[in-house]
Amino acid sequence: MSPTKFSLSLLLLSLISTQHGGAVSAPGGGGGGGGAAVELWCVAKNNAEDAALQSAIDWACGPGGANCGPIQPGGPCYDSSDIQKTASWVFNDYFLKHGMTQDACSFDNTAALISINPSHNGCKFPSSKNSSGSFSGSTNVGLGPASQDLSRGSSILRRWIYILMAINVLFASLLIF
Repeated sequence: MSPTKFSLSLLLLSLISTQHGGAVSAPGGGGGGGGAAVELWCVAKNNAEDAALQSAIDWACGPGGANCGPIQPGGPCYDSSDIQKTASWVFNDYFLKHGMTQDACSFDNTAALISINPSHNGCKFPSSKNSSGSFSGSTNVGLGPASQDLSRGSSILRRWIYILMAINVLFASLLIF
């Protein structure tokens, strides 16, 4: 094998091997390996009924013990026209205060964990990462297609892109030499 072919083969091997070891997992989440921490927020599902969200807000702000000050009139998260934003603030606060588990982000299946920051305007949502630095659970909550956590999707796609690029480099090197 010529030195050029060997170099290209080595490049291909290194690309493939580095892409198979980088699983993303939440700390303590049992994701395996030393992946990067994923910030999580508990928010209202897009398809949740307004009445169910209002009932969950009432419970969380009452017996649930969530901090509902920011969603009161004059608060930074007050928006009387958007119950999903209101519920999301309440759900996230409850989730952070009650162990950051899947059960703490259910609210009769009207909430889901996401990895995209839901903060808007002056309403800043704390995350699982900056709340206490730990998360006890998995990033995939398994609540069905409408709420699946897709945070690993980009890393899987990136892996496939690198593999396909490496295969192209290999075939190109075989054609050249």
